[in-house]
Amino acid sequence: MKPLLALRVTGRALSFLTFITGAIVGQAIRLAVSKAARPRRARADWLQSVAARCARILHLKIHRFGAMPTEGLLVANHLSYIDIILLAAQRPCVFVSKLEVKSWPIFGQCAKLGGTIFVDRSHRGDVAAVVDQMRAALDEGVLVVFFPEGTSSGGTSVLPFRSSLLESALRLSCPVTSVAITYGLEEGTVTNEICYWRDMTLLPHLLNVWSKSLIYSYLRCGITRARQGDRKSLARELHDEVAALHAASTREFSVRPAQPIEQPQPVFPS
Repeated sequence: MKPLLALRVTGRALSFLTFITGAIVGQAIRLAVSKAARPRRARADWLQSVAARCARILHLKIHRFGAMPTEGLLVANHLSYIDIILLAAQRPCVFVSKLEVKSWPIFGQCAKLGGTIFVDRSHRGDVAAVVDQMRAALDEGVLVVFFPEGTSSGGTSVLPFRSSLLESALRLSCPVTSVAITYGLEEGTVTNEICYWRDMTLLPHLLNVWSKSLIYSYLRCGITRARQGDRKSLARELHDEVAALHAASTREFSVRPAQPIEQPQPVFPS
């Protein structure tokens, strides 16, 4: 690794680890001593502030097209743990995640402290309990986010949506918004360096992410509206929407993005 690149990685690693350790310890103490920190809305507010700082440390340049919802359910394609930072930096939100994430270093701690709703996919009966938790979060005015693909991908297409958790959208009778996430790099490939999938391991992936001078991220939001039908038809409907949004971003932005064709809403200035 070149000296300047090694210096960049070291600096960002120290900044990230110092900040996130302090944030985790501080939130753990607040939850232990203050009832006001325990509702999911307060946890979502904490997660948003953490995500905003992490986005700056990663030099994540965020462009958004369309309006991000402030309530209801949000469904998106899933490429990387960076998706969590990207979405949480936009709005106070609660994520629905597979149970395995709970044991991840750093990100698992942040997920627990941020009010994430964990799903044990090995127990089909767990969905009912998850719906109750989602309803409680929605009642607090928190946006609830989940990734119906069930796993992350390499970003070239949107995987089929699993329908089990989409039953919740019908039971809760709340508005649902589809969102597509895409990334771009000035050097390197998104599939191999930003997407976290296949048999990748966390630390080498993080070190590579910290080495990037700039990571472009794009959120393309669909229309927020109530949904009807059964869960399988809803899975197909939402998949088609996310796939169309993803295809639009793919057409307009190459791996080396220039100026967006539409007027973006940059969250953090470069």
